[in-house]
Amino acid sequence: MTDSFRGFVIFAEMRTGSNLLEATLNAIKRVTCFGEAFNPYMMGWPDKDELKGITMAERDADPLPLLRAIFDKPNHLPGFRYFHDHDPRVFDAIMDDKSIAKIVLTRNPVDSYVSTALARATNQWKLNETETPIPASAHFDGAEFREVTDRIEEFQLRVMHRLQATGQTGFWLGYEDLRDAGVMTGLMHWLGRTDLKRVEPASDQVPQNPRELAEKVSNFDEMQAELARLDPFMLRRIPNFEPRKGPAVPTFIAAEAGKGLIYMPIKGGPSARIAGWLGAMAAVRDDFNQNDLRQWKREHAGHRSFTVLRHPLLRAWTAFETLLRGRNGELRQLMRDIHRVALPPDEELAALDDARKAELFAAFLDFLRRNLNGQTTLPCYPGWASQSEVLAGFSRFGAPDMVLREAELARDLDWLAAGAGIAKPAALPGDEPDYPDFLEEQSLRSAAKKAYLRDYVAFGFGGRP
Repeated sequence: MTDSFRGFVIFAEMRTGSNLLEATLNAIKRVTCFGEAFNPYMMGWPDKDELKGITMAERDADPLPLLRAIFDKPNHLPGFRYFHDHDPRVFDAIMDDKSIAKIVLTRNPVDSYVSTALARATNQWKLNETETPIPASAHFDGAEFREVTDRIEEFQLRVMHRLQATGQTGFWLGYEDLRDAGVMTGLMHWLGRTDLKRVEPASDQVPQNPRELAEKVSNFDEMQAELARLDPFMLRRIPNFEPRKGPAVPTFIAAEAGKGLIYMPIKGGPSARIAGWLGAMAAVRDDFNQNDLRQWKREHAGHRSFTVLRHPLLRAWTAFETLLRGRNGELRQLMRDIHRVALPPDEELAALDDARKAELFAAFLDFLRRNLNGQTTLPCYPGWASQSEVLAGFSRFGAPDMVLREAELARDLDWLAAGAGIAKPAALPGDEPDYPDFLEEQSLRSAAKKAYLRDYVAFGFGGRP
């Protein structure tokens, strides 16, 4: 036995064959799998409330002593099974410890779902060759299947990402591998037990429902129709190579009006008008860090937080105008030299006519498409980042209560104010921005949609602002 691993974790889910894998491992000397050690409803196995001298109450108060106790067994290879809904407090400790081997067991999600439904219907979770399966059929619930599958997929992607980010390798198993002696032998050799010449799969468990799916599912036709709607290969997925954004709390603006309002600005939107509206009603604060803002929220029960979306084409135009007028001469030069936006010399920018501006704006939209897809050396600046990603960044601290649209602010701000207990809100100051007529051109509208497809899909924007 080598010193490469001191223990193992089996990442699995219900009805993936983890009981069979555990039985195979437990038949090997100096190997012990302690069941679902961190299942919130049991201690390793059903009807147990103690494991390694630790009670369920003690584990629930602090799971790390049990984790240490499981792996504190010299000259032994201990482990346990861990599912997506097990105690999340041990996940980081498991993933960060490279001496713990990660075994990832998967199965066709439809087979797992149907098998779980049958087991629940019959209360028959394991079957040996002397037992008779209880006849039953499962009803396929499309909404439940999607919800369960999404949770499991999210967890598996999380495991995979952590393995990659920490430079670790998992041993990936499929349900069909569990009765293959060659694969089981390879698994044990990978775990360090090269002293084992051959590992036979456990023979005390048999498949419970070897029938075809059509015989096991009462609404099989409905299931087929539901599955046809899914996109398992993510063919319709919109690629996202945009870097993740943080919550940007220092940009938030809070007003003491009513029960309190918090504006979470998206750069490139109508921030000045919203700040003016808040300031017309009460004193405002804009110097928060995360701790300050949490305290402010505690002191303002009933507060409302909000952000405002701008149509992607208009927001891209705002970013373009900022590029032309700002003090960022080096950025303009990069656009000329590298990023295929042929801006004239700075001294000529003020004299551009509409035709030339439209031409340059089209080139800028193409740059935005490439930049948001991670195809340029420039970072994705907040002023032109997708609003989808900015909102995702907000949610890493706290999602806004309301997501308003700039075009409907006159109506929606009154409704927002009423929710915060403001009886007479101020009028929205200032006029709406003035945009050039050439933004109506179909080529520019199409280019904006190519650059910001995620925003168009996520927020339902039409082609015309």
